[in-house]
Amino acid sequence: MFFQPSSTSVSRPQNHQVSIGIQHNMSSPKAPAAHFTLLYFAASTSYTRKEHDFLPAPMPVTELFNKLEEKYPGIKENVLSSSAVTVNLDYVDLEEEGAKGSQGLSIQPGDEVAIIPPVSSG
Repeated sequence: MFFQPSSTSVSRPQNHQVSIGIQHNMSSPKAPAAHFTLLYFAASTSYTRKEHDFLPAPMPVTELFNKLEEKYPGIKENVLSSSAVTVNLDYVDLEEEGAKGSQGLSIQPGDEVAIIPPVSSG
């Protein structure tokens, strides 16, 4: 189960559009050639002790969690199992992509991917 935003696009001053509802004023780090940028937020930042990584592309989106588990043992169970994923600010349903097999979404060089842990309010 993933967090589902009530709105898919939020208008920001100065013509900024942010699909995931997070104010995105800073530019993301640019990935080297043949890589994509992976952004971490909240628990994923704490677990990796990083704000971003660069991973080789292309990569099937369904392989992302396995690659992260290799790099950060225990992250799947402790963080990723309850997190959402965005690719270029669009939420991705990993179960749906997995059902597509080889026709599923592939992360391309230059893409921006984010791990979005659950949001709580109180």
